[in-house]
Amino acid sequence: MDIVKNIFEIRKEKGVSQEVIAYALGVDTSVISNIEKRKRELKVSELEIIAKALGVDVLYLITYPHVYEKKGGEKEPVEAILQIKLQSDKKEQVLKLIFGENNLEILNK
Repeated sequence: MDIVKNIFEIRKEKGVSQEVIAYALGVDTSVISNIEKRKRELKVSELEIIAKALGVDVLYLITYPHVYEKKGGEKEPVEAILQIKLQSDKKEQVLKLIFGENNLEILNK
């Protein structure tokens, strides 16, 4: 089991840059580079943050490339966050596409 290697492989597979991981951890990009080059130890407290930045479960970081499935087949809800920068004149069009005509009700809640 090589968690650092797994993180590197998952990061590359998903096309996530070191900058994204560094931002999530609140560190400089060189810290991520040093972790991947094994010049700095990975802290256990960083695993959950890295997993979220990669959009995976901590368990997946450990078991990669195998997928661990929970007994009982129960799936946990998935949280997805999408951030898009829009010109102000396009904002209303995009909101209507996503939420339909009720977008103002949703946004005002």
